[in-house]
Amino acid sequence: FRATVADNIRLARPAATPSQLHEAARAAGIHEELTRLPDGYDTVIGERGATLSGGQRQRLALARALLADAPVLLLDEATSAVDERAEARITRELLAAGRGRTCLLVAHRLEAVRHADHIVVLDHGRVDAAGTHPELLAAGGLYARLVAAGRTVTPMQQEAA
Repeated sequence: FRATVADNIRLARPAATPSQLHEAARAAGIHEELTRLPDGYDTVIGERGATLSGGQRQRLALARALLADAPVLLLDEATSAVDERAEARITRELLAAGRGRTCLLVAHRLEAVRHADHIVVLDHGRVDAAGTHPELLAAGGLYARLVAAGRTVTPMQQEAA
């Protein structure tokens, strides 16, 4: 929306305080970038986030979802538009933000799900395996082969945690 960064995040919780906005943005891995904008959280962004990169728009939406503090959090490719370093940082923050709630994460990148309590590996729309990261590695199936290859799974081979 054509509004300030703060207003865009605050859509999830209109009465949120600045510290709550900052906490959600930190968890989404975008706080530092937002503070460097010309007017920080008061910077007006264009329609559809036209003045932000794809990764920034994605992390702004993630901050909004985290600010909502819903008991269930569904994230579909939440880190797909960020580089591996940012993904690792965001994943660590999401682990902390997800405590005490149910988080469903759909991802093609293995790093995004390796710390999940439960991973379900899909292959061509069917469940191939389910378990924790160590259990799936020990089983030696598709998940273990993908981890060993250091690959991102293809659109037909998804995993959700």
